[in-house]
Parts: sequence; C-alpha cells; structure tokens
Amino acid sequence: MQDQLKSEGDINISENRKKWQENQAYSDEAKFILREDAKYFLHQSMSTPCLDVLNKCEGPFLENVDGKRYLDFHGNNVHQIGFANPFVIEQIRQQLTILPFSTRRFTNKAAVDFARKLISLLPAGLDRLLLAPGGTSAIGIALKIARLVTGKHKVISNWDSFHGASLDSIGVGGEAVFRQNIGPLFPGVMRIPPPMGNRGVFDDEMKNANYLEYTIEKEGEIGAFIAETIRNTDVRIPSKEYWQRVREICTAHDILLILDEIPIALGRTGKMFAFENFGIKPDILCLGKGLGGGIMPLAAMICKEEFNDAAGNISLGHYTHEKSPLGCVAAHAALDFIEKEGILKKVENDEKWMKQELIKLKNKHAIIDDIRGIGLLWGVELASPQTKAPAADQAERVMYRCLENGLSFKVSQGNVLQLSPALTITPTELKQALNILDEALAYVSNGEK
Repeated sequence: MQDQLKSEGDINISENRKKWQENQAYSDEAKFILREDAKYFLHQSMSTPCLDVLNKCEGPFLENVDGKRYLDFHGNNVHQIGFANPFVIEQIRQQLTILPFSTRRFTNKAAVDFARKLISLLPAGLDRLLLAPGGTSAIGIALKIARLVTGKHKVISNWDSFHGASLDSIGVGGEAVFRQNIGPLFPGVMRIPPPMGNRGVFDDEMKNANYLEYTIEKEGEIGAFIAETIRNTDVRIPSKEYWQRVREICTAHDILLILDEIPIALGRTGKMFAFENFGIKPDILCLGKGLGGGIMPLAAMICKEEFNDAAGNISLGHYTHEKSPLGCVAAHAALDFIEKEGILKKVENDEKWMKQELIKLKNKHAIIDDIRGIGLLWGVELASPQTKAPAADQAERVMYRCLENGLSFKVSQGNVLQLSPALTITPTELKQALNILDEALAYVSNGEK
C-alpha cells in the first residue's frame, strides 16, 4: 500500500477511501450507478471503483447527481478554459451540423485552420504537426520520429516522469506503478534522476544536467531525451539555467529534445507553452488534454520542417480521428478564447496571489513542509513537523476533508497536494478553495478523524 501511495496520483483502495465511501449519504440513484460502474468497468489503480457520480460540470465546478458541487482543482488537466466553455460548445455545435467526421485521405477546413493557428503561436522552426486522439498517442509519434530522424532507438528519460499509459509511453516513463507486472517494454531506455529530486535525493539540478551528458557519452547511440518541461503532478519546476544547459547538451550531441507539455501548456504556467518560461525551444513538442477545450479528445505532436522528409514513407499516426473536425474546432476555439480573454495575463496575476496566500498557510500549519508553483499550478508538500517524513496518511485525510467541503484536487507522490484549477476561476472562488484547504489542514493537524 505504501508503495502505491508514492505514485502519480491518489489511490482508490486505501482505508481513507473506504471510510469516505462509508460516510457518504449517497442517494439511491448514486449508489446504483456506483455499483453498476464497479460491475462493468475493469478495476485499475487510481481510477475504479469510483469516488462519486457526476451529473454536470461548468466553469471551475463539478456537480454530482445529488446536487453537491466541487471546486475542481484536478480536472485531469483538461480544464484550462473551464468546463463546458460556452464559446467552445458553440463552435462544436456549428461544426456538428456540417462535417462531424472526416475520413482519411481527405482533409477539412477546420483541421487546416487549427493547424495554421497552432503553428502561428510557436517559435519559428516548429512548423509541422500530426494530430492524435490522445496525448499518449502523440508521445508514441514523437518516439517514432526520433528513431526515423536520428537512426537511433535509444532514449533517455527521467525517473518519476509520466508520459502516458500505453506500452511505449510507460516504457519511457519513470513511474513504477504503471510498469509493475507488465513484462518487457520499450527497449533502449536509460533513466536518469529528474532535475529536482525528493528530500535531498539527487536534488542538485545542474549535476543532474551534467549526468545527462555523462550518460549520453558513456552509452552512445542515444537518439532523444524526453522530459516534462515542468513535472506536473508534484509540481517540480527546474531553473532556467538547468533547461538551457540541457538544450546545450542535446544540441552538442545531436540528441533530439522531446518536451512533454500535455498537461501544462495552454496558459497553465502563465505562458502559452511552458518552455517559454526557460528561453529554450524543443525539437519535438507534445500537447494534449486541454487542447480539445475540455470537451473533445485531441493531442498534437509538433516538430521541425526538416523532419518531414524522414517521415514521408511511414504511417506515423494514421489515427481514425486524426483530423477530427470537431476536435479541431474545439482546439481552435480554446486557443482563441485564451487570447481574447487575456488568460495569460490573468494567470500571471493569480500566481502572485496564490504564492502570497499559500505562504500564509505554510506559516500557519506546521505540517506544510514546502510550497512551490508557477501560474496556476501549485504543490503543497506535507511532512511530519518533527521527523520531516512524508505525511502520506495526513495528505489523504486532508484531501477527503476537502472533498467533504466541496474542493477536489490530486494527491501525488503520496504527500503532495496538487492544486490546478481552471484558469478562468474567479478571485472569490480561489479564496473559497484555499479557505476549505485551510480548514482541512487544521482539522487533520488537530488529530480529527
């Protein structure tokens, strides 16, 4: 159980989850749906059996079938522009009546317009893209392109990283919970310490950058380094110096730098793309999750123009819904909404407020060992005030107390509360959420069960 707690997200088979389920006054309708869900869907760690039954979502809120509302600071990272965004829905509605699906061998205006828009937002040199129905698939395309372009199959990635749940993506990922008992995976993968480790373990990011070069030189035949620009789930933010050193190393050794920004792009960090915070440019960029406006599944792999010839004789993606008109109009609308509503500037201002308020909480609650964040992505790390050991049980109890009072978020690595609200959230709603968190921290710290 303890190993599972130190995972990508909170788990669904703990004693705290069991107590939550037993104490909920679910309606008969909710109980029936939960039973049916558990009956038909394959059970898996961190997912099923489920916590509650949703009926509605809007803006920063989820609502269950009994009318209870949650401020959602989790959102599976699709809710940059809020749930059920009316602007996006209207664009989808219009497209639905004209061309809801585009068969392969044909293109459509929605796909081309979206491609042009997305490329226009990226720095020169990132000029070609392929679309896919999910981020994991975009990672798969990126790995294939790296092999084709470099002629090398070996890849370096970071421990603790997450790049999706398919066989190829868990093969390059660094989370054991996705690989255990699966068997042989993607060959030629070397993992190195992430730029920022946990509690003094490999926590010198510049040494870790140099270790990347050491591994490249010792191993040989490396084609790519794949990494999350910012570690999303437990909010690890490398320095600008780290990323510029990594870019320098990859360039010097003809290694492709693949950046996975599937959960953190589109304004989450105050920039349209997270790498813009560090003054670098990847060779390949992967986007997804919120790219579909929180409604349609859509992901993108973007790369250099010069890679186009290498890819010309192989079907890299060939997904049925690759140029989905509905997905493309949703994504185009999401980008337009971020621009016309000034979301990037709003997030910059919200970051200042969040930092100030979370520092106040840290000073108030001894169980908070660290707070860190950028834009509207924040991690609150809990540890024993006496021993500094990770406070995994307390983190779970804080989460369930917050759920009781209408705030949902993710627990990562066992003891990190990840706070990731819709970027459209109002100051009043942000304050409401932190008040709920404040009360829960006090409740758990005072020994309440």
